[in-house]
Amino acid sequence: MQRQALARAITDRSLVHGQFRLRSGATSTEYFDKYMFESDPRLLRAIAEALAPLVPAGVDALAGLELGGVPLAVMLAQVTGIPTLFVRKRAKEYGTMRFAEGGDVAGSRLLVIEDVVTSGGQVVLSTRDLRGAGATVETALCVIDREAGGGAALAAEGVALRALFTMSELKAA
Repeated sequence: MQRQALARAITDRSLVHGQFRLRSGATSTEYFDKYMFESDPRLLRAIAEALAPLVPAGVDALAGLELGGVPLAVMLAQVTGIPTLFVRKRAKEYGTMRFAEGGDVAGSRLLVIEDVVTSGGQVVLSTRDLRGAGATVETALCVIDREAGGGAALAAEGVALRALFTMSELKAA
C-alpha cells in the first residue's frame, strides 16, 4: 500500500473525536483508537510492511509493549522474521514472574515496539526495565508519534524514536 493511502486508511479507521484523557494526563479532542487499526488484519499487515524498513540492522528481537505494541510486534515478526518478546508493564506475580515473555532479554539487542507515542512515558519505563535486565535498547518504533514530547523524552534516555507517521502527517492525509 502506498504511504499516502496507508495514512488515509489509518486515519479513516481509527481517528475519533470527543474528549479524551491521554496516558500522559493531557486531554485531547482527537484520539487515534489504535485498536481499530490493530484489529483489522489487512491494515495491520500493511502497517507492518511499512514499518519493516525502519527496523535497524542487528536487532535480536522485537519487544512489543503491553498491550498495543504486541499485535504490531507479532505482525512485524511475520514480515521480518525477527523473534518477538512480549513486555508487560509489571512482572507477573505468578508462574514465571517475568515482565518480558517469549525469550531471553539479557544480552539481546531489542527494538521496542509501541503503537502510539505521546509523552513517551511507558516506552521510557519499559526501556529502563529491559536495560535493567541486561538488554541493549537504542531504538523504539511506533506507528504514530503524537508530537507531544515523546521523541525528546526518549532521546534523553538515549533511545531514538522512529515513527511511521506523525500526528501532523495523518491529519494532513
